[in-house]
Amino acid sequence: MPQVEFNVYLITDRHQCGCRDLLACIEQALAGGVRAVQLREKDLSTRERFELGEELRHLTDTFHAALLVNGDAALALALGADGLHLPQDGMPADVCRRLLKPEMLLGVSTHSLSEAREAQRMGADFITFGPVYETPSKAKYGRPVGIEALRAACAEMGLPVFALGGVKTSNLDEVLSAGAAGVAMISAVLAAPDVAHATSEFVSRLRQDTSFPKQAKKEG
Repeated sequence: MPQVEFNVYLITDRHQCGCRDLLACIEQALAGGVRAVQLREKDLSTRERFELGEELRHLTDTFHAALLVNGDAALALALGADGLHLPQDGMPADVCRRLLKPEMLLGVSTHSLSEAREAQRMGADFITFGPVYETPSKAKYGRPVGIEALRAACAEMGLPVFALGGVKTSNLDEVLSAGAAGVAMISAVLAAPDVAHATSEFVSRLRQDTSFPKQAKKEG
């Protein structure tokens, strides 16, 4: 199984950047310490996502960071990405696992303990879990799952769990205490006035969490 070697997972959303260029924001985040970027941008065409992905691949290579692609195994393979991230309504994880190269990571978005269990059963290497807190970008998923649901998922799962949705430096300690292996973020980084500074704050706080990387629970 590929190893998850990051604890800050940045998901792209150019609409969060305001008048700033997305690639410039991503470069600043990488300079601030992000070591995994997920290309999302679902409203772009496949061609547009490929062209953006080529530029992101160059940036992530420069900073020795991982590039994952949301929902499109063919695009992930075409870009030489380090992994694929599946939305909850995407292709089954076990089917995608067969399509990917053995060294590629497979992440899955989950919003409940039952979805987390299913993702693990189907071969995910890691999951995002949330939204943990209120956040406009995840409003369509309904009310936040809350910190206790995150705690339950982290306690049961045998793979890294990344907290997603409304995570800030002010509640990061609570998230880590619940057992999260790391955090997945969009607006907390991309909408920040100083992207590099916002990123470095998260990275430095997570480095102080000496239990990272969280050891997966052994199944059996």
